[in-house]
Amino acid sequence: MSSRVSRMVRHALVMMVGTFASRILGLAREIVTAALFGASSQLDAFYVAYTLANLSRQMLAEGALSAAFVPVFSQSLVQRGKEKASHLARQALWILLVAGTAVVFAGVILSPFLVKIMAPGFDSVKASLAISMTQWMFPFLILVSLAALAMGVLNSLDSFFVPAIAPALSNVVYLLILFFAASRLGIWTLIIAVLAGGVCQMVLQWVWSAWNGVLLLPEKPNSRDPELRKMMKLFFPYAAGLSLNQINPVISRVLGSFLQDGAISVLNYANRVIQLPLGLFVIAISQAVLPELSRCAVGDEKEFRETMRDAVRFALFVILPVTIGLVLVSDEVVNLLFYRGAFNAWAWHATGIALAMYAWGLPGMACTTVFLRGLYAQSNPRSALLVTLSSVVSNVVFCLLLVKPMGFAGLALATSLGFTFSSFAGGYLLARSINHPLDILGVKWTLRISIVLGAMAFTVWKFKSLCPYPVDAGLLLRCGWLFIVMLLGALIYMGGTLAFHFHEWQWLRGALKRRDKE
Repeated sequence: MSSRVSRMVRHALVMMVGTFASRILGLAREIVTAALFGASSQLDAFYVAYTLANLSRQMLAEGALSAAFVPVFSQSLVQRGKEKASHLARQALWILLVAGTAVVFAGVILSPFLVKIMAPGFDSVKASLAISMTQWMFPFLILVSLAALAMGVLNSLDSFFVPAIAPALSNVVYLLILFFAASRLGIWTLIIAVLAGGVCQMVLQWVWSAWNGVLLLPEKPNSRDPELRKMMKLFFPYAAGLSLNQINPVISRVLGSFLQDGAISVLNYANRVIQLPLGLFVIAISQAVLPELSRCAVGDEKEFRETMRDAVRFALFVILPVTIGLVLVSDEVVNLLFYRGAFNAWAWHATGIALAMYAWGLPGMACTTVFLRGLYAQSNPRSALLVTLSSVVSNVVFCLLLVKPMGFAGLALATSLGFTFSSFAGGYLLARSINHPLDILGVKWTLRISIVLGAMAFTVWKFKSLCPYPVDAGLLLRCGWLFIVMLLGALIYMGGTLAFHFHEWQWLRGALKRRDKE
């Protein structure tokens, strides 16, 4: 195993540890939110407001910024050193602050129009609440913009743990505010909690970036700086692509607003659960691979292809068993996490169905995310835009086809089908970009993984039929049942892949050995 793949896997493992803590706390925050507010009309209004603010965040901060900034900054570090690269980061901060402030003002003014587009099915009371919440939520964008820039700097400096753990601090603050203020402030506690969490997340990464030698203070951009011009040349196409990508959640919210009360909340709860494996495995691997691919892009093209192939294969190796497991025990997972307080039986079963539909999309999400990182590293915004466009078009088509016969479940399944389609588009366009086939999944690899996954699925299904989930038992017994199912599935998968001598285990062992040496 090359040192590059070893380093990539090691960084991914470090991010997984931090992300695991963050996502577990994120689930805890959803559990508490569900217990306090259930699947109510007020919570629907909050999630519309949160989605609108989050759209801008994905487009401006964590999405387009990461795509445009990290490759250029990583290459600058290699070619010019930390001091010169720091100037690029500070100029990027100035641009982010100006652009972010403009977006916040526009968002506050246009909130009535945006809510009407996002949730045309809301009645006047529900829409009025969503508008007020949206106006208060938009400053969140400035906070996550600063945090996202610091994260890009830290990832490029091979510092992955703090950016991964920062959302955990945000979730802790969120939970504390809910515990102490929800009884007095009601649904508005969620707005305060989100903003306070964003402040803490930003401060932690800003301080850690300074500790690592890059003090992020705004510096007026130099229009003649070739690296800044390259970054901005990449930023606008990526922002356009991510703007298109945000149509997917908008379509789900729009169509969901015409369904029964609680439909949007159900989709959100299921989406929050799916974020655990998505963040723990897919995002961790993609974040770790982008700096590596950017460094490859400076030199060896063969190394780039091999790193790309190994990243996709490793992502699928870890996400495929999670997909099968979630589909099989989605109802039980939702019962354990949310079934208490205001979260009733309808919300439980509805969220379980939505979770299973979302789970089918995890492999497509994994491949699409990693392929996009490859296109970002190649500075190929046109192809990245086409991948995003394929996801949007296919998602819209599937939503319109499935919402009538399947309701909210159809909206969740449409998301999965859209990502699956875009993963094929991403693989094709990346191979065309580098003028060489990727050769990621051979017939032998696919056949062996299918056999192992089939054995795992049969074992879990058989256990469920022989020992049903104890729905009326106490929390400890239900936790024990789910733990046994997870352990059983993991043992079958590990045993099968080890018996077939999958190279991914060698990558893991090599990464851990190198970590021990350090």
